[in-house]
Formats: sequence, C-alpha cells, structure tokens
Amino acid sequence: MKVHRDEDSLIGLIGNEKLLYPVEESNKSHLSGKIRYWWAWTVAAVLMLIIGPPCLSLLWLSRRKQWLYPIAMWGLDKWLKACGAKIKVSGLENLEDDRHYILVANHRSYLDTAAIFIHSGRKIGLVAKKELFKIPIMGQGMPFVNIIEIDRSNRENAVASMERARKIMEAGSSFGVFAEGTRGMPGELLPFKKGAFHLALGTNAPIVPVAIKNTDWMMGKKCGVAFPGTIEMIFLPPIETSDYDTESLDELLVRTRTAIAHALGDFKVAED
Repeated sequence: MKVHRDEDSLIGLIGNEKLLYPVEESNKSHLSGKIRYWWAWTVAAVLMLIIGPPCLSLLWLSRRKQWLYPIAMWGLDKWLKACGAKIKVSGLENLEDDRHYILVANHRSYLDTAAIFIHSGRKIGLVAKKELFKIPIMGQGMPFVNIIEIDRSNRENAVASMERARKIMEAGSSFGVFAEGTRGMPGELLPFKKGAFHLALGTNAPIVPVAIKNTDWMMGKKCGVAFPGTIEMIFLPPIETSDYDTESLDELLVRTRTAIAHALGDFKVAED
C-alpha cells in the first residue's frame, strides 16, 4: 500500500481521482453478520411502518412538522444500536456553537447518514438522492427533517435543490453533504462533486471536512452484512470560504478532500 505522501498520491488528490484504503475484517462470523443485517432492516421497517404513519399524520394535521426532528433522531439512534454500532466522535471543539457550517463527509455506508445526522452536535439538513423519496413513508417524512431531494441528472432541479438548502441554513441549520454523491465500495474514496462547494460559496458558510471510518466493513455497500463495531467520526478544522470564489472552487474542493483523505489513513490511487 502506497502512503499518501508519495508523488502519485499527491497527483491523485489534485486530480480528484478515486482513492483506495485497506479494509478491516470483522472477527465475527459471516452468518452472524447476515442475521444482524436482516435484524437491523426489520427494526427499520417497524419504525417506519408502525411508528411512522401516525407520527406523520398527527404532525401534519397539527402543523407541527418540525417536531419530527427529535423523533427521527430517536429512531436513527435505535437503528444504529440494532446494527451494533457505537459512535466515537472527535473534533467537535473545532466548531463554534453560534455558527452554521457545511459538513462535507465521505460516504461508504447507510450508517454514515444516521451517524452524522444525530452526532454532529447541531441541527442539520441533508441532501439525498431522488430515488429515496419514492420509498413510502420515509419519502414523505424526509422533508419534515430538512432532507432535500437532489437530481443531478437535471441541472435546473439541482440548482433549485441548492437554493432550498440555502434557505434551510438561513433558518438556522447547518447542512451535511456526502460530496461523492453516492456510497463508495469498502475502502473507496470516490471523486467529489461540486454541489457542496457551490452551496458553501453561496451561503458564505465555512466547510467542515468530516472523515467517517469503519462503516465500510461494518455495513458496506453490497456486502449484505452488519457487524458490530465503533464508527469513528472526525470533525476537522473548518475551512473559511470567504477567500474563495467560483474560479477557485476546484482549489476549495481539493483542500477539503485532501483533509478527509489524510484523516482516513494511508491510501493509494486507484488504477484505471
């Protein structure tokens, strides 16, 4: 494994190329991982199908949609526990209580979304792919907790989504974005897309790089298992965006991605 200090890796960072990391292995059996995986999704189904409908109906009728936020945090916490996930958070001292941020994180697992939503130390909104809004109940509830749809195949819709995100921030929330745009396979850091950085420039909000570790071997993409473990979530020092503009956006992207790449550990550049 080449480490991130060599010339090839430096070029890979500047070029926004896919990076590869070694992946840990659980000492638990594959069968136990399968059982926990299906148990976790059973818990998710119960939360959505039994608790979700009456909550959504009551809050919609009472015009108290914002009250779904603490309920969602409770539900996500229960789901993380069903997955066997514990959380270790570091770096929150880098964030000021009275400021709002764009939290830019890597993404390898569904666990990442729950972890950053309930353990960022502040109220946040999130960006989600449009396909998730088609899931019954969950799709209807996500806008209640400031999760907005983004359709990257349609530039006009993507711009409108970023405008909704800007209004959510102006109302007092920070915003979390998985800049890769999709989950990477275990051990991958995919190229970053530019939406989060346009949002940061448009709101003049500092960017906080967030490195999320271990979720790939705990419940990775296309693995079909859930192993118990500790999610490490590292909030790195904020990057002020006031000195950047659209012409220097790529520089801001590389600076953010480099901070996350180094915090995740030693890597090599993926070969074509």
